[in-house]
Amino acid sequence: MAGVTIWHNPACGTSRRVLEAIRAAGFEPEVVDYKRQPPGRAALAAAIAAAGLTPREAMRKKEGATWLADPRLDDGALLDTMAGDPALIERPFVFTPQGVRLCRPAERLAEILPG
Repeated sequence: MAGVTIWHNPACGTSRRVLEAIRAAGFEPEVVDYKRQPPGRAALAAAIAAAGLTPREAMRKKEGATWLADPRLDDGALLDTMAGDPALIERPFVFTPQGVRLCRPAERLAEILPG
């Protein structure tokens, strides 16, 4: 099946497990190391919206500076920050014709992977 893409971080165990699960299901995805090839702000915003998340929900908490937890920061400020520092994007995002999911936990992959 064409059209499976993963925003992947090879250093992340969950991201590696999701990539393995995609391949085990018989699909060879487009693998995008999003830290080396970061999505633009518009692509990031579209992925977050398609996954049914808010920018705050899609932000990696472990990597974030404490100031990012400030509830007064709006979605635009969070998107700008993630677009400028892709290490702050939670992972892995997976894109299939059935939808987009932030596959954390890895079991979320089943919601969009055919078969």
